[in-house]
Amino acid sequence: MQALIRKAGKEDLEGLREFLTRAKLGTDGLTEESMGSFLLLEDEAGDLKGTLGMDVYGEFGLLRSLVVSAGQAEKEILILFDRMVALAKEKGLTGLFLATNKSAALPFFELMGFKKIGRGELPVVFYQSEHIRQVLNVDNSLFLRFNL
Repeated sequence: MQALIRKAGKEDLEGLREFLTRAKLGTDGLTEESMGSFLLLEDEAGDLKGTLGMDVYGEFGLLRSLVVSAGQAEKEILILFDRMVALAKEKGLTGLFLATNKSAALPFFELMGFKKIGRGELPVVFYQSEHIRQVLNVDNSLFLRFNL
């Protein structure tokens, strides 16, 4: 299968909402304006097989909504992350952050170049994010940073 990774457009909003809802992820903050900060992984037929997005806060990006359908190659996930780094640089960002409560995912993110950080090392601007406020209420949440 030949996968295609592309930046989402306004016309992708409803399909992305449905995809994230099926994956039991929230769609708060997903608007036509935010679609330019989402990448879509599609198969040859144009069916959505994965996504990765970011919320932009000043010079920082907060990764969100990493979802891939079963059977996607690890290589495609790595390319999705590489493309997100390129998109973040294109937007002039200096760092990417992510939050997770899945400690089993740490080795993967560390392989990608993310470093674990403490809650106190999050940019103050992130506290505007409802997503971060929710994550901060989860005892086992972990935060990671990638410097651009």
